[in-house]
Amino acid sequence: MTDFNLECPVTGYANTDVITLSHGSGGESTQRLIMNMFAKAFPNLQTDTDGAGILCGRTMAFTTDSFVVDPIFFPGGDIGSLSVHGTVNDLAMMGAKPLYLSVAFILEEGFLLKDLQTIVTSMSAAVKEAGVSIVTGDTKVVEKGHGHGIYINTSGIGMVLAPVAPNPDRIHVGDKVIISGDVARHGMAIMSARNGIEIDPPIFSDSASINRSVMSLYDAGIHPYCMRDVTRGGVSAALNEIARARSTPIHIRISEESVPVEDNVRGLAELLGVDPLHIASEGRFILFAEPTLAKKAVNTLRKFPGGEKAAIIGEVVAEHTSGLVTAKSLLGSEKIIYMPAGEILPRIC
Repeated sequence: MTDFNLECPVTGYANTDVITLSHGSGGESTQRLIMNMFAKAFPNLQTDTDGAGILCGRTMAFTTDSFVVDPIFFPGGDIGSLSVHGTVNDLAMMGAKPLYLSVAFILEEGFLLKDLQTIVTSMSAAVKEAGVSIVTGDTKVVEKGHGHGIYINTSGIGMVLAPVAPNPDRIHVGDKVIISGDVARHGMAIMSARNGIEIDPPIFSDSASINRSVMSLYDAGIHPYCMRDVTRGGVSAALNEIARARSTPIHIRISEESVPVEDNVRGLAELLGVDPLHIASEGRFILFAEPTLAKKAVNTLRKFPGGEKAAIIGEVVAEHTSGLVTAKSLLGSEKIIYMPAGEILPRIC
């Protein structure tokens, strides 16, 4: 009787230390990649089905985000942890408790498996820290030269715990504007790594999940009227979006000196000729709260890592037909804070 060799002749997972096109073929190499790497990091994937069945009996929040950050490894994080933090934080901004994530990898042929393992391990740690589960995923491979090593998409589902979901229409004149910590670190960490700029002390990304600090606000009886994470476009973009999104636009006035920025971050921003208000954070958010609860909100946020410099930075001063954000200086002068135009720092998330 003839003995048949059932092993695929195409180089498989066990015999290579880089991603090959066969890893995206759906065959043996794909299965080995899933079971030997992804399923070990994310146990919920071990059922090996086409999707995740989720029970729900109340309002749910659903979001998705894609990550193309360059470089993929940066001071304070990597594309893996960032892809978890970004989607978890979007859910938290809706007053939701993040529960489940999906993940999709687009890998370039030749990408090092050891780098993928580092990224997957980082994601595993991030989901554990955030208290969420990755329950489904996908992997595709593109030919060498047709990708940038790795891109990641994550989608997330969360349960809305807020009695009324935060949104701009709940904001009132007189409400205080609060920032959850110092800003612009992520964008400046990316730029320093990308351009080989050495800063003393080094700048580390603020990338982190903020869902626990958000939930602590609700536990303390503070129900933010509106929240927004300060990612691309930074504080200026977030505030302008909110000022314009209300059915009756508003005028938000901040004190520029009240916005916490680390000295090394401010120094690099000045060197590069950019305004820290326009620079992304990945673990910070803005919230609007009634004046009587503003200090309590700040004190609550300061109990969490990264929230030590949470501060009241402004207030809603009036309704305004076009939506307006201004900054007042210590000398009393006031300037308009415009929505950033164009891409100031490309591929920061």
